[in-house]
Amino acid sequence: MSDWPQGRSDRQGGGSRDGYGRGSASARPEGARVMPHVQRPVPQQQSRPDYDDGYDPSAGPGYDSGYNTGQVYGQPSRAHGGGGGGDGYGPPVGRSARPAPNWRKRIKWTAITVVAVVVVTSVSTYFWADSKLHRDVDLSKVIDRPDAGDGTNYLIVGTDSREGMSDAQKKELHTGSAEGKRTDTMMILHVGSNGDTLVSLPRDSNVTIPSFKGAESGKLYPGTGRQVKLNAAYAEDGPELLVRTVESNTGLHIDHYAEIGFGGFASIVDAVGGVEMNLKEGFKDKWSGADFKAGKQTLTGQQALAFVRTRHAFAASDLQRTKNQQAFLAALAHKVAAPSTVMNPFKLYPTLGAGLDSLVVDKDMSLWNLASMFMAMKSVSGGDGDGTSMNMPTNGSVGGNLLWDKTKVKQLVDQFNHDEKVTVSGN
Repeated sequence: MSDWPQGRSDRQGGGSRDGYGRGSASARPEGARVMPHVQRPVPQQQSRPDYDDGYDPSAGPGYDSGYNTGQVYGQPSRAHGGGGGGDGYGPPVGRSARPAPNWRKRIKWTAITVVAVVVVTSVSTYFWADSKLHRDVDLSKVIDRPDAGDGTNYLIVGTDSREGMSDAQKKELHTGSAEGKRTDTMMILHVGSNGDTLVSLPRDSNVTIPSFKGAESGKLYPGTGRQVKLNAAYAEDGPELLVRTVESNTGLHIDHYAEIGFGGFASIVDAVGGVEMNLKEGFKDKWSGADFKAGKQTLTGQQALAFVRTRHAFAASDLQRTKNQQAFLAALAHKVAAPSTVMNPFKLYPTLGAGLDSLVVDKDMSLWNLASMFMAMKSVSGGDGDGTSMNMPTNGSVGGNLLWDKTKVKQLVDQFNHDEKVTVSGN
């Protein structure tokens, strides 16, 4: 006869949900008949419907479900796969731990990616820049050229070309509206192993126009001993005659030619955000539009153009202007080469674009040659090395034109041709 409450059955071995002594086949103890069953409350925030305590009948009499051991849900003990940390935390039973990241591999692939991006960007930039160069000057048309010496000689020319400028721009930059173009700036830059040297050629230099072949007509024009200002050679037959005249009057072989106009010069200055200059004295010039005070100041493109063009405000006229041009070009080269420009694509590419769009060079000029010329410009008068800047040595004048000192000019050219350190002084 069973003493169990009606409706209950003693499921031995079955482990009823409310049975005593799970897994035991013995009868319920006497005290259990009168002891009320107490349901252990489960914290509400961790309540789980249909909770399964993980009982496994096949586990044998030694099985421990972990119930009522003080174990906190969600923090399995070491015995239940809680990991070796001793704090009870770890991956759930049956799951493997996530492998530690391979930092060496990650760093390797990051470096490869960065290098690939740099290479692709550099190659793309090279071809983009190379395609923008205007290689319009053909030095093969220049006749009776002197032999080339050591080092590389560049003839750098700034013109008053107004090509592509609107009437408003001409007015703003004080360029006037004269047709054609003339040379406002002429410099020889020698790049060699014993220091770079920049020599300004005053536009009022007295020179002899030699025999030459017309750049466009191909016609031979024999020399008559005609003497003119140096800038007249460019006005007469362009870059080729200017190179021919410089070579004939100096005996120096010109390897490369570079030319920039008014608009391009101002655009480069504006693209780099202006160029700082420290002026010892202020000056004004209604012809160029210059109006400067003494002291440090950042010149815009418009102001920079006025600064390098001014000559009427100085007693030394063109000689002082050439010195100002040298000082400004060195400062501009420093600004372009500064990390704030080179490392900032929003400055670098507009600057390159402004320069390359307005630069005219000879057919054999490569980007490497152009970069070499630029770095040499940075070294002269800039304190970056043993570069030197000077005016062409002169000795008096005739008819308002400056006469070159032939003895010093010959010595200077010999030092260039043998790539020796320059000891000649200019004006």
